Amino acid sequence: MAVSREQIFSGCDYDLAATLGCGQAFRWREENGAWTGVIHGRWVRLRAEKDSIVAETAVPQTDWRWLADYLQTDADYAAILASFPDDEPMRAAVRACRGLRLLRQETWECLASFILSSTKQIVQIRQIVELLCDRFGEPVVTLPLTRPSDMRSPPGGAGGARGCSFSFPPASRIAELTEKDLRDCKMGFRAPYLLATAQAVAGSEIDLSALRWLPVDAARAELLRLPGVGRKIADCVLLFGLGFDGAFPIDVWVRRALQELYFPKRRASAKRIENFAATHFGSHAGYAQQYLFHYMRTKLP
Repeated sequence: MAVSREQIFSGCDYDLAATLGCGQAFRWREENGAWTGVIHGRWVRLRAEKDSIVAETAVPQTDWRWLADYLQTDADYAAILASFPDDEPMRAAVRACRGLRLLRQETWECLASFILSSTKQIVQIRQIVELLCDRFGEPVVTLPLTRPSDMRSPPGGAGGARGCSFSFPPASRIAELTEKDLRDCKMGFRAPYLLATAQAVAGSEIDLSALRWLPVDAARAELLRLPGVGRKIADCVLLFGLGFDGAFPIDVWVRRALQELYFPKRRASAKRIENFAATHFGSHAGYAQQYLFHYMRTKLP
């Protein structure tokens, strides 16, 4: 296969900015219309062009399947949209957020990131993850940015966009740290949960890679055994890291969306909301959830 630092993917009906900035992943940074991040230890810069996504890496690649899988460029988007319920709230969310896609993230990074997300806003989660990677991740080769003020080290070194020049630390690395090391990354009460979960993963108490082959309920049950992992975090990992499109994470934004869009005249109980989410949105319910989440967070007053 040809060796190159640039690859073009189909971007028809793919809103790159919404996808990378909607709160499903936390290591992307936008500058001058391009997005930089680190995926599986590789620095990458993405930009949207007409019906395409142009990807650029610092290290030449012979095989780009890792990025196609992450971006899910081969997903049957039309079939996914067709699976949504034909009701006005869902139609409005699709109209407002068309092109929003789900990513397929590395499972450990997804799990750790959502443990750190508890009771935090997206910008705060990004800051915590950035500190964790800067202090305990491995440096990766990057390309220079256009503004020297944004460089963390000279061109040609391991610098780059702030928060996007180090790999996400593996569970084995975090398992070696102290709770204080993690609290110094501003994660507060989440530090002991992340540490204990990293130790469980590093100690093979759970095999994250094997979860994708289990039935969804069994995979969720395994995740719920981990410290700091409740139903919402488990469903985020199922959806964004393991590819269970039927998982439907319910956080404050999604609960608000379901209440206001589907139960506007009466207060629905938490159980009613959960039962409704489990039965109304079809085989790609998780996709529908992300549309409702982004719609409520960015498009509605």
